[in-house]
Amino acid sequence: MEIKADLKYTKEHEWIKLDGEVATVGITDYAQGELGDVVFVELPKVGAAVAQMKPFGTIEAVKAVSELFSPITGEVAAVNSTLETDATVINKDPYGEGWLIKIKVKNPKELDSLLTAEKYKEMVAV
Repeated sequence: MEIKADLKYTKEHEWIKLDGEVATVGITDYAQGELGDVVFVELPKVGAAVAQMKPFGTIEAVKAVSELFSPITGEVAAVNSTLETDATVINKDPYGEGWLIKIKVKNPKELDSLLTAEKYKEMVAV
């Protein structure tokens, strides 16, 4: 299982990477492993508002359906359209091609409330 040192994490197993005023969001390698084969993802439309730690979509796997929680408040700037036809990309590359949405960040200080890689690693007891 991979936990990238340069990302922030939620307790609900999403990761976020801020690049300027836009952040990329996905689910962690741990989460995709626990879910098993991802078969469908429901994501918001571009322009939708998201709020920190509020649901923004769902992810359906063979084992379960789970809500996706936004690590930060803002506006959806992009949605990974690849996932509409091939959700298994999340299993293959959760930190790369399997990203979920990009958010135009409203308040970057919210990142301070998220877990560091070290804290996330402790939480999942790696």
